[in-house]
Amino acid sequence: MRLAALLLALACAATPSLACDYPGPPPNSPEARADTGDIRWAGYSDATTRYAHGVLGDAVEAGGLRVMAGLNGPCELSVILPEHSVFEDTGPRIADLDGDGRNEVIVVESHRDLGAALAVYGLRDGALTKLAATPNIGRTNRWLAPIGIADLDGDGAIEIAYIDRPHLAKTLRVWRWDNGALTEVAAGAGATNHRIGEADIAGGIRDCGDGPEMIVADANWRDVLAVRLQDGTLTSRVLFPHNGRASFIRALACRD
Repeated sequence: MRLAALLLALACAATPSLACDYPGPPPNSPEARADTGDIRWAGYSDATTRYAHGVLGDAVEAGGLRVMAGLNGPCELSVILPEHSVFEDTGPRIADLDGDGRNEVIVVESHRDLGAALAVYGLRDGALTKLAATPNIGRTNRWLAPIGIADLDGDGAIEIAYIDRPHLAKTLRVWRWDNGALTEVAAGAGATNHRIGEADIAGGIRDCGDGPEMIVADANWRDVLAVRLQDGTLTSRVLFPHNGRASFIRALACRD
């Protein structure tokens, strides 16, 4: 994670009678915003070098997560991770995973001995709280790269997709959010969305009119793939040869 991405200029109203002052972060800083729901802004904080993995291009990661909640202050809430963990991520993501009007924040959280996990945070009893997480990969310096968040199979439940170890195992995993818990519903090898040292994650989720598709690369970075989830099974098709980030922009814009 780039050091500049963690220098967040945070401001918040001092009393409930004043409107929340949402921060204007420096260029290229990782942030997420939402127009509805309780959490309206999320960003990382507390830069640290205590986890020397450097998968995103440097050794600086985040030790804290901050959110701005509601429309009136005081509105800033935060969580600081223990010394054994960091947020090893390109930026937090905000989504209402169950349609209850309360937003969740989806992050990559890494443990110094156990590697990465996908974690979900939300507001409970006035505090920013970890609601659920996938198991850690199980070994230090093992990472996962999120693809996106959507109802991938049209059943009304929201799924979160990521590539487990995009440089090694290259396995696409899909987890469903249901009743406040994460359940793995599908997995398939042979896909990736990141190379060591890149500051961003390639691809994402698109809907070209016939349902969501996950856009990733094949394991050898030869082709751009569109992957669907249907009846608990992942199926992929080749869109066109991979030719840098422009290939993913083209795919996400449905220009295939």
